[in-house]
Amino acid sequence: MKRIVLASGSPRRKELLERLKLAFDVRVSQIDEDIFEQTSPHEYVETLAMEKAKDVASHLDEKAIVIGCDTVVVLDDKILGKPCDDDQAMVYLQALSGRAHEVYSGMAILDMETGKQYLTHEITTVTMKSLNHDEIVAYVKTGEPADKAGAYGIQGIGSILVEGIHGDYYNVMGLPLNRLYQGFHALGIDYFSLV
Repeated sequence: MKRIVLASGSPRRKELLERLKLAFDVRVSQIDEDIFEQTSPHEYVETLAMEKAKDVASHLDEKAIVIGCDTVVVLDDKILGKPCDDDQAMVYLQALSGRAHEVYSGMAILDMETGKQYLTHEITTVTMKSLNHDEIVAYVKTGEPADKAGAYGIQGIGSILVEGIHGDYYNVMGLPLNRLYQGFHALGIDYFSLV
């Protein structure tokens, strides 16, 4: 069986791969995300996903399937990554309040044995309910926004802030599972042989 390595420290991505019954290891990429220019959202997340996967692959002693991902929230053509502090989380949530935004996830799959690569992205539209100041403050105080693009987690407490979603729910969590399956297929990897 091929070894799978998730090039991400995200607990949400780890949880999603566990749901798929895949055996995998986690290795966190050491790339500095701040050095990459913010181009179009899909190019940005695809570039970061590929760089994360390549970085982790370069430190492995054996051949593996390496999965790299990156997720951002986009509002009015502006990328909202992870907030640097509670104040920035407040600003993000105030901006998202009562509006629709897009969540972009880039995903790269590297098969180190064959040298093949798969690169893709997914876009999901999320509409937030109108939030008052007290709701935003209370949500930020939970600590949940701290490590999440756009300062909310749809799979946690942040789910009560979401009015609607159009597209792949798992993409909003950071790993579009259908795209992962498509990527395995495109690389000639039989998913069911991995479980």
